Amino acid sequence: MFAVRYVLPAILVAGGFVCLVVAPESTRLEGWAGFTGAGLSVLLLNVLYRIGVTGDAERDTEQSQRDYFDRHGRWPDEEPSAAEGRRWNLPEGVATPQSEAADEQARTRPPDLPRS
Repeated sequence: MFAVRYVLPAILVAGGFVCLVVAPESTRLEGWAGFTGAGLSVLLLNVLYRIGVTGDAERDTEQSQRDYFDRHGRWPDEEPSAAEGRRWNLPEGVATPQSEAADEQARTRPPDLPRS
């Protein structure tokens, strides 16, 4: 792969400079531009491919971290005590499913009879 990534573009660019020196004057610039452009294009395509592949690796790493969070309830780089000690502080009067269930249960329960 090293040859395709770096050697092939270098050979094409070098061929462009050879054309610049050796070719007849009528085709000198066209040969240089064609070979140099081809070499730089191959190099750029390889660079863009490498950038795309690293993005896939980053996504795979992030997905494995999310899977870890789903299993353990904390991120892999968090200390276990920090994740376990976390508690929500809700403003006064906010209804949660637990508080609504407790209110509903209190409303449907029969009133206590006074003791005699």
